[in-house]
Amino acid sequence: MAKTAMFEGLVVDQRGNPAPVKWVGDQACYVVDDDGFLRHIDAAQVDRQVLAFIKGQVDANRDIAVDGVMQMIGQDDIFTKAAVESSIDKMDENVGQPIPAEARQWLGMLGFRIVINEQGEVMDIQLPAGGIEGEEDL
Repeated sequence: MAKTAMFEGLVVDQRGNPAPVKWVGDQACYVVDDDGFLRHIDAAQVDRQVLAFIKGQVDANRDIAVDGVMQMIGQDDIFTKAAVESSIDKMDENVGQPIPAEARQWLGMLGFRIVINEQGEVMDIQLPAGGIEGEEDL
């Protein structure tokens, strides 16, 4: 179980209702309203599924992802490349690591949503459809 919910504010149920985060003791849970019964779903269970999906997407485009991160941080050396690749390899170990609120808010504004069912299974991950509005080819 996780002490934080990585994707707080980005998780909805299958009807599109937000799944707020509540704590059972010190463990974070996404709460889904199942016809009046509030189901508390271990946040780590959902977060692991989402991270596995994201890791799969990054792995499928690994060279582009590594090059993009290196360009973004302005480093182009073998040590930075090794560090970025290691971070990708260990991405699924980050369950429970909080994502900054500003980053979650930004993802939400772009249309990122995680749809779960009453058992905590990820049914859909909605990704932003296009680039950022006003973005021009560089």
